[in-house]
Amino acid sequence: MAQLEIDRVSLAYPNAREKSTFLALDSIDLGVERGEFVTVVGPSGCGKSSLLMLIAALLRPTGGSIRLNGKPVVAPGPDRALVFQDFALLPWRTVLKNVELGLELRRVPAAERETIARKYIAMVGLREFERHFPHQLSGGMRQRVGIARALSVGPEVLLMDEPFGALDAQIRQVMGVELLKIWERDRKTIVFITHDIDEAVFLGDRVIVMSASPGRVLEIIPVDLPRPRPHHLRGHPDFVAYRERIWDLLEEQVRSSLHWQSSDDVPPLVGV
Repeated sequence: MAQLEIDRVSLAYPNAREKSTFLALDSIDLGVERGEFVTVVGPSGCGKSSLLMLIAALLRPTGGSIRLNGKPVVAPGPDRALVFQDFALLPWRTVLKNVELGLELRRVPAAERETIARKYIAMVGLREFERHFPHQLSGGMRQRVGIARALSVGPEVLLMDEPFGALDAQIRQVMGVELLKIWERDRKTIVFITHDIDEAVFLGDRVIVMSASPGRVLEIIPVDLPRPRPHHLRGHPDFVAYRERIWDLLEEQVRSSLHWQSSDDVPPLVGV
């Protein structure tokens, strides 16, 4: 039995004005094993983030069920932690105090939570920045604070919603390497949403390819590349083959989401 089981999950949003519903996700079936790193890609609007919100129980499915360790997921809990794209740090708290926040909310004694927070700050390489405030950090450093905060509460599953999406290309690639180092030490189960195919292949044990809206699982691709994965792996022929295979799956879905059927339908460039 997989640690995380998503069984025929659907999600529909009501549209009161039109007295109808919008089907965002349709019969998603997925199992995630303990310690597995799963990445999810798909066209914009396919429901990737909604799927993450369902696992976190910030949304409720309109059909199907989600189970963690065999138990139904019906409410947010300490067994799951979210990392968002926008860092979500409190600007008036230092790095140390931001990482302590989740522990503080769970009423962990002050000395214990400081010890735990410092452990994870060191794990993400920010030991020298404990007393800094978010505005004194780079984007990549702020994202590492967010990861440390999520790990500090001891979740079984880490849910990451395009966490590097706001970073420039170079920092994003460095953060991918750093995240894998953290994961290899801690071996949390990770479900990672991204729109970047290279990132999905580089990070994942498996890549879940989703269809255009309503989101369905189009294909699940095991990534048979060695770990640890150095940055230069992106140029390996096997890596390139995975990238091209996923793009071939996604191209039709992306065109569908844009209502383009062929390259002839692409609007002409203006002013060229």
